[in-house]
Amino acid sequence: MEKYTLALILGYGRSGKAAERMLRSEGCDTLVLTRETAGDPEVQRALKENEFDVCIVSPGFGILNSWVCAVRDAGVPLLSELELGWSRHRGKTVAITGSNGKSTAVKWIYESLERAGKKAAIGGNYGIPACEAVLDHPGLEWLVLEVSSFQLETVRSFRADVAVVLNLLPNHLDRHETMELYRRAKARIFGPSPSFAEDVCLVPVDLQDDFRADVPGGRRWVTFGGTADADYSFENGNVFRKSERLIDLSGTLFDSPVLGSCTGAAVAAVAEACGISPEAVLEAARSFQPLPHRLQRLGEMDGVAYVDDSKATNLAALGAAVAACGDGIHLIAGGLPKESDYTFVKEILAERVRSIYVIGQASRSMFEAWGGVCNCVECGTLDKAFSTAQSAARAGDTILLSPGCASFDQFRSFEERGELFEKLFIGAKHAKQGAS
Repeated sequence: MEKYTLALILGYGRSGKAAERMLRSEGCDTLVLTRETAGDPEVQRALKENEFDVCIVSPGFGILNSWVCAVRDAGVPLLSELELGWSRHRGKTVAITGSNGKSTAVKWIYESLERAGKKAAIGGNYGIPACEAVLDHPGLEWLVLEVSSFQLETVRSFRADVAVVLNLLPNHLDRHETMELYRRAKARIFGPSPSFAEDVCLVPVDLQDDFRADVPGGRRWVTFGGTADADYSFENGNVFRKSERLIDLSGTLFDSPVLGSCTGAAVAAVAEACGISPEAVLEAARSFQPLPHRLQRLGEMDGVAYVDDSKATNLAALGAAVAACGDGIHLIAGGLPKESDYTFVKEILAERVRSIYVIGQASRSMFEAWGGVCNCVECGTLDKAFSTAQSAARAGDTILLSPGCASFDQFRSFEERGELFEKLFIGAKHAKQGAS
């Protein structure tokens, strides 16, 4: 474990504050620079006047950011808060990355560990920063980390006992530029070479060749997916290890081709690697409560179900939500687009969706791309989309907010967008009760 005497911290959000707390607890002096309080001249001056041992970089700073480039040119090692916290952890680590579904998988794994009587905590991109988790929960047996590609850009020695890439779908290409570079960033979760022989590297079966090519050294590769050639597969509500049935997920949230073949099969593989019994995993699945804004069922009104999936900020997540919600869907989509190709979800929309109500900056592009496959209505705002969908939906239908876009054109966050959807639902329900 490397100790430091003087650290530069770029960014002072929750991870920056957690890193500062960790470093100061070890007697390290720190200098914090933020976009709100400094510019390029202040960074250059700080690098000239101080001899930093390390620079802790907020995930919001890309590796091509001018500040990060200046730090690198000055010869100061870069390090993510994630790795700083992990390096102080004395137990074992599960690390999860992917384009969609990370938080749900992390929560299920954590709850399975708890059911198995293990002392565990969640940290990283979901929950609390890794430094905070380690400081506040000494003596952990397992640290369960959600890891983003942004955090992985500045890891050096980070490795997990069990590392998982859940999926790889178009996302964050404004930062990573190409899918190949995005995949390589995700592959850093498997640690440097040489690897520890006992570490487990879990990948989707259809991506194993790509990741094997990206990651040097011998690894213990394990695959999962929806086909029988995977080491862990999902079919008809059941997770199998090769031909042996491990867990029957029938009737749980994960009993669907989308969630089962990805999250279900992956979590079953993680559990075996961690020494968790299938019974503990199944108990956690049966009691699992979805995270807010992630396929969260708000309730029913006049026989119509209302589902908040505001966290779906890319089209792959939108498609997965539609597949999980059955037929008769009234889909509210749109926002700040992250992608330009809307065609690959057209088939699932044609199969499952009655009408689409588009909002935000992406509304015109979505209308033009999807208007030919199902009824599409340009609504502009979430309020109007909600009222229009409510008027059209009938008993047995589902009104699904799954935007497939970022929220920043009309909202401060996906959480605020989902909260408005819930507020509209509660308001409509109260109005109906008052009228009766």
